[in-house]
Amino acid sequence: MREAIVFLPDILCDARLFGPQLADLSRSRAVMAAPLTEGERVEEIASALLDVLPKRCALAGQGLGGIVAIEIVRRAPDRVSRLCLMDTTPLADTPQQAAERDPLIVRARARTGKVETVFAEALRLSELAPGPWRGEISALLKEMATGLGVEVMTRQIRALQRRRDQQGTLRRIAVPTMVMCGAANRQLPVKRHEFMAELIRGATLRVIEGAAHMAVLEQPDAVADALSEWLSMPLVLR
Repeated sequence: MREAIVFLPDILCDARLFGPQLADLSRSRAVMAAPLTEGERVEEIASALLDVLPKRCALAGQGLGGIVAIEIVRRAPDRVSRLCLMDTTPLADTPQQAAERDPLIVRARARTGKVETVFAEALRLSELAPGPWRGEISALLKEMATGLGVEVMTRQIRALQRRRDQQGTLRRIAVPTMVMCGAANRQLPVKRHEFMAELIRGATLRVIEGAAHMAVLEQPDAVADALSEWLSMPLVLR
């Protein structure tokens, strides 16, 4: 039986982030998206997921989901058959980066102005790649964020602020791995993903043209091709 695939979404996103991929891949294998809504530390989120994930699965994480995926590999490498890290980072927040996230929480919890504006900033909607579906993508991301709400955003930002450096974990990964990113990702540019791929033995880097931080929605066909390549990688590394 083919391995199941588990997608882990980014901050303020749910399973709809991977709608095109879930629809495509569910025709041939078990596919699911797991929520990242509980816990104020990446370790807590990963621990909760390990209680509900299949005994062994292919794991694909976007943004915060990629950070959690790395933590799952760190603590339970036998549970992951292959790994896809999408528009994410293994690095911890610097003190300055962590401090820069605090105003989002303060403004959202104080309800100063429209909460939707805070969500838009947290999701970096202004940095979406140009394209005919940009408006629809932005609307979907806003809808997901509104559904999850301020408390979930607060927990997820705290998890990002408190995360550990995982470069050592990447060096120990021993499963087929793809690192994927949008060519126009300003928050986490291609060079950072090149660095990440270099740390992982045998990793493949795929840069998605015409996409920024939300390649799974901005260029779903190109992402589908990359995921197909990922899923066809031999399970035994050479």
